[in-house]
Amino acid sequence: MSADIFEKIKANRGPLGIHAKESHGYFTFPKLEGEIGPHMNFRGTEKLNWSLNNYLGLANHPEVRKADADAAAIYGFGSPMGARMMSGNSNYHEQLENELSAFVDKEDTILCNFGYQAIVSAIDCLVDRHDVIVYDAESHACLIDGVRLHMGKRFVFKHNDVEDCEKQLQRATKLASETGGAILVITEGVFGMRGDQGKLKEIVALKEKYNFRLFVDDAHGIGVLGATGAGAGQEQGCQEGIDIYFGTFAKSFSLIGGFISSDEQVVEYLRYNMRSQIFAKAMPIALVLGLLKRLELMRNHPELKNKLWENTHALQSGLKAAGFEIGPTDSCVTPVYLSGSIPEATNLIFDLRENYNVFCSMVVYPVVPKGMIILRLIPTAAHTLADVKYTIECFSKIVNKLKSGEYMSDKIAAI
Repeated sequence: MSADIFEKIKANRGPLGIHAKESHGYFTFPKLEGEIGPHMNFRGTEKLNWSLNNYLGLANHPEVRKADADAAAIYGFGSPMGARMMSGNSNYHEQLENELSAFVDKEDTILCNFGYQAIVSAIDCLVDRHDVIVYDAESHACLIDGVRLHMGKRFVFKHNDVEDCEKQLQRATKLASETGGAILVITEGVFGMRGDQGKLKEIVALKEKYNFRLFVDDAHGIGVLGATGAGAGQEQGCQEGIDIYFGTFAKSFSLIGGFISSDEQVVEYLRYNMRSQIFAKAMPIALVLGLLKRLELMRNHPELKNKLWENTHALQSGLKAAGFEIGPTDSCVTPVYLSGSIPEATNLIFDLRENYNVFCSMVVYPVVPKGMIILRLIPTAAHTLADVKYTIECFSKIVNKLKSGEYMSDKIAAI
């Protein structure tokens, strides 16, 4: 007799799911209310919020809010109906693609309804069973899921280890010469958990010795890094060496969706072969018009990015001066590394939220190794230096409590 899928699920809830009943609505799936910004309500009390990827503060920028409202009033959220290939294309979609291409210095661009889905589908579309993928060990889950769909061979290199990347390229080159396939290297512009930039310049330099194409997920770099905000490739002076560039709209653009930019023929291939876009309804025009306004503000108001980095430098330098370990971050992502169990982490977060009114994300096993706690802070242009100062003061207090054993427990915090 075969097993029952539901019984298997009930028996194994997963490393996070086992805490679902106790954590839901507080540590997991919390409900932040009010206007998006550095001060929002959580369970009836205002909190200083470091948990949103609203890097440039565009979510509630008055021009953005007006553009969103005007577009929704004219078009609603149903237009256009249908997939773009069939009946859902518009001049606005093509205008946004053209403007994004110019912004990231690529020939062409395809809009994507959801960033995660786009990454998975693009990888599946670009490679076949004869091809070989080489990818960074700490790639985002969407990249890993795309790699899992690959029917051919894949080799993983140690995180940001260019020497190991070259070793895997040597293996990939040997195998590809036998299969008649090609090589796709996958990494990130900014790794969203640790905040370190991918070694893009060094990987691009390997093209002098190996024949491969480079796919970069720059979700945390677009709008944030580079002289004009074109991302990690521009920041490192190697944008031209990125063959397939992915940017999300869910972070610095403060919306949803994403885009892929590359050579014109490559984007045309994706446009006619990427299943997640061919068989999905087009992005609503209201969102497209809102994105055009956001891109306009990115291009014309560098002071937004400048303020973001002022806050970032103040936060990161202040944390280090206070003795906190923030690792190798060279982006706005600011992880604070602590040691402790999952129950200790929940007691710490509960204290931080309830008694200090500071809300940030907690990262524990299985996302990071057992015994490690990461408090992940995302500074934005909307934060103030006073917010930074207060947060560092609060962190200094809670870390002393952690070290003295005040958060010690054998079960997660009771809400």
